[in-house]
Amino acid sequence: MICIFNFTPVPRQNYRIGLPESGSYIELINSDSQLFGGGNMGNGGMIHTENQPWMNQAYSAELTLPPLAAIVLKLKID
Repeated sequence: MICIFNFTPVPRQNYRIGLPESGSYIELINSDSQLFGGGNMGNGGMIHTENQPWMNQAYSAELTLPPLAAIVLKLKID
């Protein structure tokens, strides 16, 4: 599980994070979802890695990080 938090009121577009494994990551929880009364800013339920090292990790991905929100990602295993 990858947990990402934004404790600021500023949304972060194209926010790059390092990831340990290549593949697709399912957005399990997005606290900005309409289901929780949020503005529904997010990543369409999934993000995909790039072969670009970042933050001491072999892979990375860009995502949308909603303001004052938490996102939980899980590697999709086929």
